[in-house]
Amino acid sequence: MRCSLAALVAVLALPSLSISPPGHAATPAKTGKAAAQPSLDTMKRLVKELSSDAFEGRAPGTVGEEKTLALLSDAFGKLGLQPGNKGSWFQDVPLVEISAKNVSALSFTGGNSAVSAAYGPEMVVATYRTTQPHVEVKDSPVVFVGYGINAPEKGWNDYAGLDVKGKTVIILVNDPDYEMTGLDGPFNGRAMTYYGRWTYKFEEAARQGATAAIIVHDTVPAAYGWNVVQSSWTGAQQVADNANGNADQSAAIGWIQKDKAVALMTSAGLDLDTLMAQAKKPGFKAVPLKGVKASLSFDNDLRKHMSKNVVALLPGKTRPDEYVLYSAHWDHLGRCQAAPDGDDICNGAVDNATGTAALVALAEANVKAGPTDRSQVFLAVTGEESGLLGSAYYGDHPVFPLGKTVGGVNMDALSMAGPAKNVVVIGKGKSDLDAYLNRALATQGRVATVEPTPEKGFYYRSDHFSFAKHGVPMLYFEGGEDLVKGGTAAGMAAAEDYTEHRYHGPKDEYDPHWDWSGVEADLQLYFDVGRALANTADWPNWVAGDEFRAIRDKSRAGQ
Repeated sequence: MRCSLAALVAVLALPSLSISPPGHAATPAKTGKAAAQPSLDTMKRLVKELSSDAFEGRAPGTVGEEKTLALLSDAFGKLGLQPGNKGSWFQDVPLVEISAKNVSALSFTGGNSAVSAAYGPEMVVATYRTTQPHVEVKDSPVVFVGYGINAPEKGWNDYAGLDVKGKTVIILVNDPDYEMTGLDGPFNGRAMTYYGRWTYKFEEAARQGATAAIIVHDTVPAAYGWNVVQSSWTGAQQVADNANGNADQSAAIGWIQKDKAVALMTSAGLDLDTLMAQAKKPGFKAVPLKGVKASLSFDNDLRKHMSKNVVALLPGKTRPDEYVLYSAHWDHLGRCQAAPDGDDICNGAVDNATGTAALVALAEANVKAGPTDRSQVFLAVTGEESGLLGSAYYGDHPVFPLGKTVGGVNMDALSMAGPAKNVVVIGKGKSDLDAYLNRALATQGRVATVEPTPEKGFYYRSDHFSFAKHGVPMLYFEGGEDLVKGGTAAGMAAAEDYTEHRYHGPKDEYDPHWDWSGVEADLQLYFDVGRALANTADWPNWVAGDEFRAIRDKSRAGQ
C-alpha cells in the first residue's frame, strides 16, 4: 500500500485547502437565503488545486491519490461532517496496478499477407489478470464475432455455435443499430445499451473463453478518437483485485485502429465494410479468418495497493437511517501520453476535479443551510477511469444500506461552456427523480432535455450506473448544449472541441478564463434536488418496466 499512514498524516498537514470561510457572504439564492447557494469560490479554488501539476493527475495508488484523500478528508472535517465508515473517512478498495512493458507488435500471419500493428499508434493491449507477469498469445486462430453480443432476451448471440477457447476475437464497438435515426430497434436504436460498451465486449469474450479480445476502433461509434484510447490504455492500468487473480479473464484485451483491421480482413480475403453490414443483421454468424493466426507478447509490472473511496456523512435530524447520496469520482489518469509540448500529466480539471469540488461545495452549503430530515452522504470514489471500480466496490460493499438509500445525484465533468437554457439528463424518463429536477429547473426558467448523442452511451460511463445496478435511483445530468450565447450550435461545438482536444489528455487543465456561470446554475440544481430529496418522506422509484425496477422493489421489500 503506497499511501502509508505517515505519508497521509504529512499531507493532511499541508495548508493547501481553501474553503469559503464561515463569514463569507454568498450571493443570495432564489430562496433568499445566502446559505442556500453553493459557493462558487469554493469550487474555483478546489478545481484549481485538484487539477494542479502537484496532484500529478490523481491516479490511484500515487502521491496524487494521497494528496486528494488528504484534501477531501480535511475539507469535510473542517465543515463538521462525520467520517462515514465507522469512524474513518475512507473505504478501502483493493486494486492491482498493471503496467505493460516490452510490448511486441500484434502480428497476424497465415493470410495472403502478414499484418502487423505497432503498440501505441496502431494498437493498445493490456490484461486484467493480476498475477501474470508475462502474457504471450502465440498462433491464436482469429475469429470476427461482429459486435460480440450474447443477449438471450433479445434473441441475439454473436457467439452462437462457436468455440473461441484459445482464439482471438475481433469485435466491433457499440451496438448493431447505432446508426438508426430513432430509438426503436433490437438495441434501442441510436441509443447505446450496455451491450455496446467496451467493458461488456471484454466481459463477454472472457465468458466465452477467448484468449484475446481486440476491439476495432472507429471514431463515430466509439464516440472518441484514437488519441483517447491511446492516452487511456498506454499508462498503468487499475484492475479490481480478487481471490482468483482474474484468471477467468482473457489473457489479452485491447483495441486496434480501423485501417489495420481493414488490412487484416483483406489479408484473409474478406472485406470489413461487408462484414460490418452483416453484423448489424439478426442471425449474424461469426466468421473465422481461415488460416490467420494472431501473436503478441508483453510483460507486466504488478503492484497491489489499497486505493480508497472517501465517505462523509451529514446526519439527518428525523430519519437519520435514510440516506441521500451525492457521488463523484476523484481519480483521473495520472501520467499519460505526452502532448507535443512534452506535457505528460493528464490533470483532469473538467474530468473530474469539477465533480469532486462540487461534493465539497454542496456539503458546505448544506452545513450552512442546516440539517435535513434524512442523512446526506458525500461519496468521492476511486477508479472510475478504469471501469467504475470504486463505485462498483461500494455497490457490492455498501457502507450504508442500499435498500435505505433513497436516491442520489452523480456529478461528472461539469460543463464550462457557459449558461444554458437546458440541462441534458442522461437516462431521462427512467425514474421518479426527474420530477425533482423539473421542479428545481422551473425556478431557473430552464428545461430538461434528452441527451442529443445517445449513441455515445454516457449512461454506462459514469458511477451512477454502479448504484443503479443495485436498484438505487440515480440522477445524472450535464450542463445543456442550448447555450444562452450561441444556442445549440455553439454548445455542440464546445462539447466537440473538448472531446477532441482535451478529454483524457494533458490539456484538460484549469483555465482562469472559464465562464463559471453555467456551473453556478447547475450547482444550485444539485443542491436543490438533493435537499428536496433529503426533506421528503417519499421513496422515488424507477418507472414501471425499467431494467432496474425489480431490483429496487426487492431491496425495499419489507421496509
